[in-house]
Amino acid sequence: MHTNQQAGFTLLEVLVALVIVGVALGASLRAVGSLTQNSTHLRVSMMSMWSAENRLAQIRLSKTWPDVGRSNFPCPQDDLQLLCFQEVSATPNPSFRRVQVSVFDERYPEHQLIQLTQVVPNAL
Repeated sequence: MHTNQQAGFTLLEVLVALVIVGVALGASLRAVGSLTQNSTHLRVSMMSMWSAENRLAQIRLSKTWPDVGRSNFPCPQDDLQLLCFQEVSATPNPSFRRVQVSVFDERYPEHQLIQLTQVVPNAL
């Protein structure tokens, strides 16, 4: 008795395997893209935090009494063009002032990246 069976894959089996591999690769690319986006967001958050902290440290170290009011100034970090907005306001205790620094990306000025607040004593 002779059987004439050939070993190998049918076209349907090959197509099913290709679909499975394609779905797995698509999911992998989506995961990598998500990680890249999160990494970029963390970098921007960290750099904007540095800009706000730098401004507050500058006020603290200068030991000057900040004037009440609002101001803005560029506060770039690395290749990021950031804008800082500073608001100084009075507090119930006249010996202190509240300083609030908000950081925005120059390309998206409507989206606040970070906001830090500190109370400054009158050193005079």
